[in-house]
Amino acid sequence: MAPECIDAEGHSHRPAQPPPAQDGQATGPSGPAPAGTAPAAALRVLVADDHTLLRSGLRLLLEKAENIQVVGEAATRQEALAQVRALQPDIVILDIHLEDGSSLDLICAIKESSPRSKILVLTMYDDEGYLRQALAAGCDGYVLKKAADAELLTAITAVSQGKAYVDPSLTRYLVKQALHHSPAQTIRGPKGSEEAPLSEREKEVLRLVARGLSNQEIAATLFISIKTVETHKAHIREKTGLKRRSDLVRYAREHGLG
Repeated sequence: MAPECIDAEGHSHRPAQPPPAQDGQATGPSGPAPAGTAPAAALRVLVADDHTLLRSGLRLLLEKAENIQVVGEAATRQEALAQVRALQPDIVILDIHLEDGSSLDLICAIKESSPRSKILVLTMYDDEGYLRQALAAGCDGYVLKKAADAELLTAITAVSQGKAYVDPSLTRYLVKQALHHSPAQTIRGPKGSEEAPLSEREKEVLRLVARGLSNQEIAATLFISIKTVETHKAHIREKTGLKRRSDLVRYAREHGLG
């Protein structure tokens, strides 16, 4: 029996009791606990593709899944990065080419803006070169647009769990790479002395330098400030021991970044 309580007017009463639990039903502090366990939080997905019909089709497919919620769409690199910063999605489904250019250079920017976001590249290109570039840039998965619906959902689940996923038709490339694996190429200065390896962002900057882009153009391409570009270039010069732009361009081409 519950203890008596005295109200503000001095009257005694006993507090109301929760209804008795049914047989086999657990009770909580406010009465019977809800049956079963709470459903897992839905994966929040951002779709970035320059084709409106494809985005609409993906939204319909993904929202049929119980554990997926499409929280945004983007057609350009600028829109994609703005949405990532605002929404911090769990998964970004990213086409290799958006309306305003290649999105490969966008992968690093997305990772910097939302480190917890997983990036799943969805593309029509079954080319080993694109796969290699996407993986080097830091994507978590690579799926072809011709893949079955179930395969895309499998890929989303895999990357959400921290696993890497590559379209089965391209696994031959990974096998070949493993069979011919050699230690990572060490960055060396002009005299052959060992230097610290370039970061992925520094490689991106160097690649754009080799293409002839100015600091302002590099900043716009990578969605970073001009000052940050200058800092990256200073680190590149320090690590490679190269000072002249022409030497950096030659170096980039020799290391497959040109």
